[in-house]
Amino acid sequence: MAGTGCSIGVVGFSQPEFDKEKALEYIIEAFDDISSDKDGPYSVVSGLTDLGVPAIAYKEADKRNWKTVGVACSKANDYDVYPCDETIIEGKDWGDESDKFLSMIDILVRVGGGKQSKKEVEMAKSRGIKVLEYELVVD
Repeated sequence: MAGTGCSIGVVGFSQPEFDKEKALEYIIEAFDDISSDKDGPYSVVSGLTDLGVPAIAYKEADKRNWKTVGVACSKANDYDVYPCDETIIEGKDWGDESDKFLSMIDILVRVGGGKQSKKEVEMAKSRGIKVLEYELVVD
């Protein structure tokens, strides 16, 4: 991938009850590991909402001057959305965006998360996308 950059997909908890400090530690660890292993420029692709793990990942991406991309179904517009550099709306229901999301990433980082996150991890693995997984305890 030298010279083409690296798109990092991030999935995880969107509800507010989880250890945000630990999630940020995991995001920083993953981003540091990826940026030491892969050439930039880097972009962070996540679920568009300004909630939970996606918001933490986007804020860390902004600190690093990395591009932010939001991929979500139209239901995301019912929530606070992060001011991403690029927004892609795919489908009407949660999960409709999964194929598009996975087609855009080189590596997937999961920090906690529920059924949707775990489903996307399995989909990523079946497509040969490298996955970094971190477990979080829900408060």
